[in-house]
Amino acid sequence: MSASSSDGGSDAPARRPARRQAEIAAYVVQHGTATAHELVEAFGVSLMTVHRDLDALEHQGVVRKYRGGVSAQPTSVFESNVAYRLNTAQAQKQALARRARAMVEPGMSVMLDDSTSALALVRLLEDVAPLTVATNFVPAVSLLTAMPDVRLIVLGGIYSPTHDSFGGVPCAEAVEALQTDLLFCSVSAVSPTHAYHQEQEIVLVKRAMLRAARTRVLLIDNAKLRRTALHRLAPLTDFDLVLVDDQAPAEQVAALRDQGARVEVVEV
Repeated sequence: MSASSSDGGSDAPARRPARRQAEIAAYVVQHGTATAHELVEAFGVSLMTVHRDLDALEHQGVVRKYRGGVSAQPTSVFESNVAYRLNTAQAQKQALARRARAMVEPGMSVMLDDSTSALALVRLLEDVAPLTVATNFVPAVSLLTAMPDVRLIVLGGIYSPTHDSFGGVPCAEAVEALQTDLLFCSVSAVSPTHAYHQEQEIVLVKRAMLRAARTRVLLIDNAKLRRTALHRLAPLTDFDLVLVDDQAPAEQVAALRDQGARVEVVEV
């Protein structure tokens, strides 16, 4: 992972700490553990800044500090962290995105949640324009602003550094003001009957997105079938299509279909 530029003793502009903390989290995911001095060298900041960032990440449940270093915290809260998600199941997400791309036609309005599965789709949209795209995910916004034929609607709200997205009641209200042709979204976990997410405030926005789209598509890599999460989002039958990669066990795919979900297996 490339190191950040030196902060010269300053953390301006205001967004820099959140971005750097996400990069530190990704570094720890990649290496498993890291010492504070290792992070100083990698990111070109002071030891005090590193400890401040690690305290913030530990408070979020992303890492576990120990004397002299830090390790990844393999919890469902950690799995919600954007830095972790950007580094997992990349081939599966790209395959799901290619299939999702085939559903998008010029002139459509598309809503994307703050999942990295939907982010993989963003990179494929430029040649489908003109499009209207609504999203609350900052990395998606950054990519979409460079696409001249995309009319971008940013769904603002309360910013979360952990997710690098906007959420809360203001975001849900912004979503409810829209009606889009398509929604592409993902979740933390899937049972044979329902989609789940670990965090209640994220569920609030995703439920609003489900209500605001005519066609709703759920993108899940096979790992989601082995996980559990606390909050029930919606029955799988609320989605018009569930896309899952071909590494999902056949019996689990059959269980989804037996409960009435429309499931398509995508080759990776």
